[in-house]
Amino acid sequence: MAASDLFDLSGKCALVTGSTRGIGRAIAEAFAAHGARVVVSSRKAPKCDEVVAAIRAKGGDAVAIPCDVSKLENLDPLVAATMAALGRIDILVCNAAVNPHFGPIGGIPEDAYDRIMGTNVKNNLWLCNKVIPGMAERGGGAVIIVSSVAGLKGNDMIGTYGISKAADFQIARNLAVEWGRQNVRVNCIAPAIIRTDFARALWENPETYRLAVKSYPLGRIGEPDEIAGAAVFLAAKAGSFVTGQTIVIDGGATVGWTRFD
Repeated sequence: MAASDLFDLSGKCALVTGSTRGIGRAIAEAFAAHGARVVVSSRKAPKCDEVVAAIRAKGGDAVAIPCDVSKLENLDPLVAATMAALGRIDILVCNAAVNPHFGPIGGIPEDAYDRIMGTNVKNNLWLCNKVIPGMAERGGGAVIIVSSVAGLKGNDMIGTYGISKAADFQIARNLAVEWGRQNVRVNCIAPAIIRTDFARALWENPETYRLAVKSYPLGRIGEPDEIAGAAVFLAAKAGSFVTGQTIVIDGGATVGWTRFD
């Protein structure tokens, strides 16, 4: 096998939720750059069109299918529209997520808890359940859930978000077991702080940034493209024997001590 074949996604069709900015956009663009046909999906149609135009300008193949995946009733139309546009789904990336509450979990309002768990956990599982059977019928596929290192640690500010991301780890493990014999692989990516709008409050202020990266051996936060590379690996032949795993991409934060210099 040629080295280039390991990461070749030519002929593959991918659906990426939450793909108009940050990590999701980087993954959609990377998939297209490696030959996949990509559905760019997020809540706002103009933003989807913008990303599609950028992908096409670089010679990639993409279509826009706007969808608010926080609403369960929107998932069937999303899958149907993707199938109509691409004919199949070989790769599913569940990237869309919300976190409307910052503070201890003891004080979270019920509606905020339900929104976090509904969007980040329930709707990820429901979307997987709608897509994976078709993958199995066609001989296999790859599912990637973008989780977070917040699911590995306690946190006094984003605890419920962390609970939802830990649940995503288990969704991947269970689906990997249930569908492995049909050659469907399911994995999670768990990033630390990445330079995205979602984490802007943690990197835009210099002092907040300095404190945030004190426990990062690499001494910096990550960039969206550094997550996209792992997604390409998991979707391609290079990752064909990887399933049920959570790949932590955190600059070493989960293995390092806080520095005092």
